[in-house]
Amino acid sequence: MIKKILIANRGEIAGRVIRTCKQLGIETVAVYSEADQKAPFVSMADESYLLGPPRVQESYLNTEKIIEIAKDTDADAIHPGYGFLSENSKFVELCEQAGIQFIGPKATVMEIMGSKIAARDSMKKAGVPVVPGTDGAVASTDEAVAIARSIGYPIMLKASAGGGGIGMQVVQSDAELIKAFESNSKRAHTFFGDGAMFMEKKLENARHIEIQLLADNYGNAIHLFERECSIQRRNQKVIEEAPSSFISKETRKKMGEAAVKAAETLGYTSAGTIEFLVDEHENFYFLEMNTRIQVEHPVTEEITGVDIVEQQIRIANGKELDIDQSGVDMDGHAIEVRVYAEDPETFFPSPGHISVFELPEGEFIRNEVAVTADFDVTPFYDPMIGKLIVKGKDRTEAIRSMKNALLKYKVEGIKTNIPMLLKVLDHDKFKSGETTTAFVDNHYLSTAKTN
Repeated sequence: MIKKILIANRGEIAGRVIRTCKQLGIETVAVYSEADQKAPFVSMADESYLLGPPRVQESYLNTEKIIEIAKDTDADAIHPGYGFLSENSKFVELCEQAGIQFIGPKATVMEIMGSKIAARDSMKKAGVPVVPGTDGAVASTDEAVAIARSIGYPIMLKASAGGGGIGMQVVQSDAELIKAFESNSKRAHTFFGDGAMFMEKKLENARHIEIQLLADNYGNAIHLFERECSIQRRNQKVIEEAPSSFISKETRKKMGEAAVKAAETLGYTSAGTIEFLVDEHENFYFLEMNTRIQVEHPVTEEITGVDIVEQQIRIANGKELDIDQSGVDMDGHAIEVRVYAEDPETFFPSPGHISVFELPEGEFIRNEVAVTADFDVTPFYDPMIGKLIVKGKDRTEAIRSMKNALLKYKVEGIKTNIPMLLKVLDHDKFKSGETTTAFVDNHYLSTAKTN
């Protein structure tokens, strides 16, 4: 039985996990870097311990130190959140060797899904549609050009071990591909220790829609419907909503069934997400699987009433799912925006000292934050300082509520992307549900350049 959990993460997700642990009567241990000593999650936990200097290699990626603290504090389990060690199969093995429960899937499944090439192959075997592209790593630029010509431009060049948009680039010609192939391979090797590259056909007017999964250790797997995550900048999500305003009930059913079949085929356990690209005709194709909780999980929680962190802990505790597919219903519409410390026009990070930080409040407003007033946003980590989630009886009400809430979201001392979020929410194309992955390029950046 899990009685104490160490959260091997920082920011809003650390606070999010701590909140559910408190509700379950589970003690919590926070670990933090020198840059995060004044972060809210540090004081929220029952115990907090310094990992080391700000750089992630010396703090949040310091597996030996994290395991040592877990042992010293008699933590039964480690929750990895997202990012950092959340999809590191070697860390899962270290936890097992130390007799500590890792709250997530098995290392073997994580390894398969951690390689986009291996994941693509496993999805094909499970009968899940995949985007036309290469089935293995591309060995050279010459081979890449030959394949691109046969598939047809535009091409999405991807790092097999990549994530967060790193090692990913759309190319439109032989010249662009030759230039991008080597640079992205080197960048992927630097960040992930693996420079293997593969390619997929770039789907035009596509949407990024994902299915939330839960699976226990007894062969039970369900989905919690879909999230629409098409509003992105630099291949990173900015606005997410549930359910999608685009797909039909029939497509929703097919996507959910395909995701569950994939989980069953893999022998997957814990929470996970299958991400799909969906074309204008509602054909869907496997993009990747995230073997962890997602940044955008709150919108699913809001429309289903399911606490996904609680379910992760229950599964790690060896319990069966206490809900089945017929017991999952959708209620209303939820939207999440990611509030970043960045210039709203260039998207460059904007670190600095936050002098004022005031949040909107209300019955259907949810805040997940990583900072407070009198906090220094450093360049060491992702610039997201918080997430704002609202729920409405329908999408129109949710959009209106989000705009009103953002107008009350007050941050001074640094730049944020709130002006950008407001412009997107107020755009006619967004309000009508025309939210493809090209939205920001076509409707936001093009407008910004003319202003």
